[in-house]
Amino acid sequence: MRRGRASLEFERPPVVEAYASVAGKKEGEGPLGPCFDQIAEDPMMGKKTWEEAESAMQERACLLALEKKSIRPEEVRYLFAGDLLGQLTATSFGAAGLGIPLFGLYGACSTIGEALTLGAMTVAAGFGERVMAVASSHFATAEKQFRFPLGYGNQRPYSATWTVTGSGAFVLTEKETAEKKEQENTAGAGKKGRAVIAGVTVGKAADIGAKDSMNMGAAMAPAAYSTISRNFMDFQRDETAYDRIITGDLGEVGRTVLLDFMAAGGHDLSKVHMDCGIEIYDSQAQDTHAGGSGCGCSAVTLAAMILDRVRSGEWKRVLFVPTGALLSQISFNEGQTIPGIAHGVVIEHRDADGQEE
Repeated sequence: MRRGRASLEFERPPVVEAYASVAGKKEGEGPLGPCFDQIAEDPMMGKKTWEEAESAMQERACLLALEKKSIRPEEVRYLFAGDLLGQLTATSFGAAGLGIPLFGLYGACSTIGEALTLGAMTVAAGFGERVMAVASSHFATAEKQFRFPLGYGNQRPYSATWTVTGSGAFVLTEKETAEKKEQENTAGAGKKGRAVIAGVTVGKAADIGAKDSMNMGAAMAPAAYSTISRNFMDFQRDETAYDRIITGDLGEVGRTVLLDFMAAGGHDLSKVHMDCGIEIYDSQAQDTHAGGSGCGCSAVTLAAMILDRVRSGEWKRVLFVPTGALLSQISFNEGQTIPGIAHGVVIEHRDADGQEE
């Protein structure tokens, strides 16, 4: 199962059995609006604080995913979850009501990639027949923690991105367990094909000395380059092996840097590359500057658009590469640089019987 220095190829690929997305009002007004399972018109989710709102949003995404396939929380072995807040506040309170054994994860905006990687490894190794992966972010909680109070009204440079209010949840399951649940489900789930996690490439921290917290796309691009290049080497592939290579939240600025880096390495990604931070907002109608960011950015885009296209067979194989900027309030205020990280998840199509086409 081990491939190269940093990758795994699963002999028994875990099935993405169910998934759901909850997004904020601004995200619902963007191009992916019709694809979200739920749009939260109230950014407070009926709660007293922004942090409580994010917890409620994360819990709602998990429950929606479980409800789609009539899965009870007790049928889930482990929950891999994370957010952007200090001590994973949104996750700790959001996951408490589910009663599922929890691994709290922090990979900044790459967290859903880390959660899917560890979840897939757990299922493929036989340590759990069914697990969940979830990540969330909220514009107001992120601004409050990392930037300025909302009432300050500061100006943002073009390179800045807009933190996505949203949460994406995913159920990863052994093939046999998924098939058994399909037989129990009279809705006939699985007829449109399946999406499986065929492999992963674990990223490493990449630090080129970037210090501008308003240009995180440039800080994360080297990590995306490192992970994509390592994936090509470990699996002995190139960009032609993928229908899409999809980064998490590089935005317009980071995408340019990534494409330049890859071109210098002999790879032309221009025809297959997408970025969730660019896809989630309308750059003409919505003032988000360089695009979207946050843990929820890649998570909701994966749940709202990417997996459906893989399941339908429109895309046979994609490389999903959520990206993260590993800064904190303390490191930034002490003048430290901003390392980046990215994890690669290989998602492939299988037909209704679970076979490759």
